[in-house]
Amino acid sequence: MMMMMRRAFRHLARQQRRPLSHVPESAVYGGPRPQDVGAAAGAGAGAGAARRVTVTTLRGKHRRGEPITVVTAYDYPSAVHVDSAGIDVCLVGDSAAMVVHGHDTTLPISLDVMLEHCRAVARGATRPLLVGDLPFGCYESSSTRAVDSAVRVLKEGGMDAIKLEGGAPSRISAAKAIVEAGIAVMGHVGLTPQAISVLGGFRPQGKTVDSAVKVVETALALQEAGCFSVVLECVPAPVAAAATSALQIPTIGIGAGPFCSGQVLVYHDLLGMMQHPHHAKVTPKFCKQFGNVGHVINKALSEYKQEVETRSFPGPSHTPYKIAAADVDGFANALQKMGLDEAANAAAAAAENAEKDGELPENK
Repeated sequence: MMMMMRRAFRHLARQQRRPLSHVPESAVYGGPRPQDVGAAAGAGAGAGAARRVTVTTLRGKHRRGEPITVVTAYDYPSAVHVDSAGIDVCLVGDSAAMVVHGHDTTLPISLDVMLEHCRAVARGATRPLLVGDLPFGCYESSSTRAVDSAVRVLKEGGMDAIKLEGGAPSRISAAKAIVEAGIAVMGHVGLTPQAISVLGGFRPQGKTVDSAVKVVETALALQEAGCFSVVLECVPAPVAAAATSALQIPTIGIGAGPFCSGQVLVYHDLLGMMQHPHHAKVTPKFCKQFGNVGHVINKALSEYKQEVETRSFPGPSHTPYKIAAADVDGFANALQKMGLDEAANAAAAAAENAEKDGELPENK
């Protein structure tokens, strides 16, 4: 009996070590290795990279007065970078409509498209708390619909929490219903891009007494509804400071000054990635560019174009797949039998050129 159990365990272990069928073979995908992010991210990111950030983690940071870092990202590559940098929260924002899809507002993006972005981010970021936006049109009509949409963001999108905009009574009710359904909710007040039809465009909020009081009142209502955090967008710093002081939950500022519990910026914006005129007109005034990645990208694309046009790329070091000289001869003969003399000559000429560069393996 003991021998049979040992055999079963060995068989199970072999099964667990067996690579999955969808994992690429290293013979093909063995390109550039991941960059060393330790120096750029700092010791804190490296030391805590393995521990998953949760709502409880954020509450602890807030209690200790430690700033919370949030980055809005929309796809797998950006999520990998956000994860590697040790960012606390990765927000999959409906601003993808503007930044990724080229729309002028956030309104056109659907829940189904948002779920695609959520899934991509969830595959790339394993450490941050993942928060998915509820896009316009998927939660306003009823609390029931809001809960159903939020459930999809978690079950189908792989998110840990959702974010919803606004402080109208129906939005507060939706937030409360979602929390009561067991889903963590991040609120959003100030400039709420989904409400530009009412606001008259992308306009800062809280610039008058009544508007400033409304920002604070709305934030308090969202806290009462059970939100674990509130985004304050495009409000004056004194208003954000007052809301942060009044609340017992973290505030995340975006264009709201330095007195919030944390800050959020869009991945593309903070990297200075997009330089197209369309993106220039929607890049916010408050965004600091911590890099000039757009220039690097343009330079790399221009160099690629030039090297392709001058036939200097790909060279020997980027032509990794070999065929033995004897097989080249056999291949050329087979092509000639097929009546493809020119193709045979092309193969022979390529083999001769590769041999001069020392590419072809010796005959065995």
